[in-house]
Amino acid sequence: MSAIDPQLSIDGVELAVADLPRSTDFYERVLGLPLRSFDDEAAELGPDSARPALTLRRLAQAQPAPAQSTGLFHVAWLHPSRAALAETVRRLVGAGWQLDGAADHGVSEALYLSDPDGLGIEIYADRPREQWQRPPDGHGVRMVTLALDIDDLLAQFEQSPGAAIAAGTGIGHVHMKVADVERANAFYRDALGFEEQASMPAAAFLSAGGYHHHVGLNSWQSRGGRPTPATAPGLRRVDFALSDAAALDQLERRLADGTRAGGAERGDDGSVLARDPDAQSLRFTAR
Repeated sequence: MSAIDPQLSIDGVELAVADLPRSTDFYERVLGLPLRSFDDEAAELGPDSARPALTLRRLAQAQPAPAQSTGLFHVAWLHPSRAALAETVRRLVGAGWQLDGAADHGVSEALYLSDPDGLGIEIYADRPREQWQRPPDGHGVRMVTLALDIDDLLAQFEQSPGAAIAAGTGIGHVHMKVADVERANAFYRDALGFEEQASMPAAAFLSAGGYHHHVGLNSWQSRGGRPTPATAPGLRRVDFALSDAAALDQLERRLADGTRAGGAERGDDGSVLARDPDAQSLRFTAR
């Protein structure tokens, strides 16, 4: 069957958090996501008021996830420009929030941090596609990990940062910890129709439409692990948007194929719901 809709994008994610006011404050004040709604149970944030990219849900009695659990490695916030990324970095630094690392991946420039529950975050900006290096066979992309030129990046935005993250910022990819990379890769590639773009020891990167990756998978800390329990903070759902109802119907047919892993069901809102081999909830909707 054909690949998944090349116009696919990530609409949003849902995270369970231990302290809803604390996490809401971090994502609004430190990361800069505008707050769209808040009550005792949940908060919605994001640059687009019509489709909030981040939902936070309160855990009543949160417990730490066991070591080696599968689940979230990081949610990656794609910025529309290097200047927008530099502004976010300045906001984080100004708030006194610790950065965990930074890297030049060839296809993108990225920095890493963790939210108040220790859930991973990447903030990044892509290089133009024509600058992405390709393997000799021309398939996929060549991703590297080099030192990031922080000074040059910060020179792109030297003013005081605004309170809100740049318009046009959204979730570019979600990177997950899995128990078995080969098994997870087969599901996203064969059952869903993502295309593998790059791989390395114990990791794989897949996408739609030739992007460097919408989904990252690794077992660096989670080989043979079990899913993060419902009592622990973590990723609860990834929301993907497809271009139209026909693309959604095609995906449902793929998942209904008895020769493929997974299976799917229709949500009350017409969405297609699926779970990956690590029990991660995925929701697909038509724009």
